[in-house]
Amino acid sequence: MRFARLALPAVLASSTIVSVPAFAAGTLMPHRAVYDLALDRASDRSGITGISGRMVYEFNGSACEGYTVTFRFVTQIDTSEVSRMTDQQTTTYEDGAGKSFSFVTRSFIDQALDKELKGTAKISPDDTLVAIDKPQKQEVVLEATQFPTQHLLELLGKAEKGETFYETTLFDGSEDADKVMTTTVIIGKEAPAKADDPELKAMEPLAKDGFWPVDIAYFDLEEADGEEMPTYRISFKLHENGVTRDLVMDYGDFSMKGTLVNLSLFDPPAACPN
Repeated sequence: MRFARLALPAVLASSTIVSVPAFAAGTLMPHRAVYDLALDRASDRSGITGISGRMVYEFNGSACEGYTVTFRFVTQIDTSEVSRMTDQQTTTYEDGAGKSFSFVTRSFIDQALDKELKGTAKISPDDTLVAIDKPQKQEVVLEATQFPTQHLLELLGKAEKGETFYETTLFDGSEDADKVMTTTVIIGKEAPAKADDPELKAMEPLAKDGFWPVDIAYFDLEEADGEEMPTYRISFKLHENGVTRDLVMDYGDFSMKGTLVNLSLFDPPAACPN
């Protein structure tokens, strides 16, 4: 069962300062964001009776020094027969040009290590070469694509231009790090936050900023079998400097919500030297 992909929105932001300066499209704000997780819906087929947990996402870096993400996704998953704690811990680095990517993920079930994945990937005009170190050494050649931060920058650029639908691809080092996912993206009309928005308190520094409602579906076309159904989809509210919130993560048989509860903006990235 797929509980989390690295392809969650790549930049979430917050602040301890009174106001946040406007950023040009393509500038991402270093931050730390914390979400409370809860079950949204579950079919009888899933067997799930409850989900609770927390997600912590920290983003640092800039276009000149590259982007580092540390991510932790902890969930308590209940069924009628058993209750299990899952804990995914991931660290990634993507160079500023979006040509190289490294990833380390450790997954635990009930505090016992279940899987460790470590590797690097490089993009050329013709392909994406993935070198996996753990759980065992191997190389995988995939189609040319893009990495998570570039995927987000593309989304922000499309939203700024008023585009509402497009398709692209992504490699994020998730699962077994051996596939490129196709993504279809729907961008809604920019809107202000409502006065009764439950995340408004956590978003106080950005409370007056507008956002775009976004829905992204992820497809594994190699396993489509002629029926192109998404393997995963996520919807969220996206702010112009990359802030994302009000997450709904849909895994097919069940979905969960991620509510932003704490937000810390770090110092903005310095200008790149000439």
